[in-house]
Amino acid sequence: MNASDGHENAPSAKKSGKTSLLDSGEDFEVLDEEDIDDDLPPLEDAGGGNENKADNTESKNGDEEIEASVQMDEWLDVLGNDQLKKKVLEAGKGRDSRPQKGQNVEINLKTYLMDGTLVEEQHNLLFTLGDGDVIQALDLTVQLMEIGEKALIHTDSKYAYGTRGSFEPEVPPNAQLSLEVELLGATDAPDVELMPPSERIALAIRKRERGNVHYQRADYAFAVNSYSIALQITDSNSKVDISAGEEEELLDVKVKCLNNMAASQLKLDHYDAALKSCVSALAHQPDNIKALFRMGKVLALQGEYTEAIQTLRKALKLEPSNKTIHSELSKLVKKHSEQRGAEQAMYKKMLGNPSSSSNTPKSRARSSWGLSWKWLFGATAVAIGGVALSVVIAARN
Repeated sequence: MNASDGHENAPSAKKSGKTSLLDSGEDFEVLDEEDIDDDLPPLEDAGGGNENKADNTESKNGDEEIEASVQMDEWLDVLGNDQLKKKVLEAGKGRDSRPQKGQNVEINLKTYLMDGTLVEEQHNLLFTLGDGDVIQALDLTVQLMEIGEKALIHTDSKYAYGTRGSFEPEVPPNAQLSLEVELLGATDAPDVELMPPSERIALAIRKRERGNVHYQRADYAFAVNSYSIALQITDSNSKVDISAGEEEELLDVKVKCLNNMAASQLKLDHYDAALKSCVSALAHQPDNIKALFRMGKVLALQGEYTEAIQTLRKALKLEPSNKTIHSELSKLVKKHSEQRGAEQAMYKKMLGNPSSSSNTPKSRARSSWGLSWKWLFGATAVAIGGVALSVVIAARN
């Protein structure tokens, strides 16, 4: 069984207050809560309770038989979009036996292409319902099954292996699938705090690897969900003895999850969340190159070029031969320089037209020169006129 494709055969963990991706509905269609009959049975009348109870029991049994017959004869459009349908082949033990999100479920699974080609057959497949450990079609439909039920599920590629398909199992891109599922059982997940450290570490690693699978398929929101679950496992307090080496292993898994989560959040344009993930990773490992690199990218995308350049230079100092950091830093320095040039031009424009200002001194110089000649010529004319007038007066006398 390939762990990289999310078919985990180890128990998951019970996580208090955890919100699964199926609950959040972010970028994905969400299964609406099914219509469950929550009406209480009528109160028994004094003196005739047993008879009424018997009648009610017979009526209830009859209704269940009719309902089961209808379910087995009809397809259930799970999401109301005709892209995920479920049909009961063999009834189970009743609604009360349906598994809950967060429980570990065990199924037998046969996966077919729509032309009848058998892709994969798995027996006693274990996974945590709602954690994204398997394809979305199973996460959405198994929670509608009863213990012992056998069902046929038809799913669009959107809820299976998507536009990329899969190498293991071998599924072509955009392939619709037919799934034969038998629900064998459901149990509560063990308490993480009571798990042996080795099992806890292994579980966190499997959740992280499942996140990597989602990332490679460009299912970034699902990847964030898997990394979040892994982080909850690493952050849980341990009520059993744990060695320093095991604590170091858990910390290493945690930092890897934070780094991968930051990468997924960047893909989703969730820059503030990505920055927070990087800061958390660097709080544990200040010289973590991947965290520094991604933090530099986030800061650049937020327009904080000075801080981004400082962060990338620190990463490059730790690994001078890293060509990716070199390239990113060069582009960022160039972009920052262009931004500064644009800002300077804007400031000059705000203070006045630079071209007009540069021509002003020359214009003033020419004007001053012309004014000086005119003044000199006028003064000379006045002086000559004064001399001539003096001569005329002297001649008359």
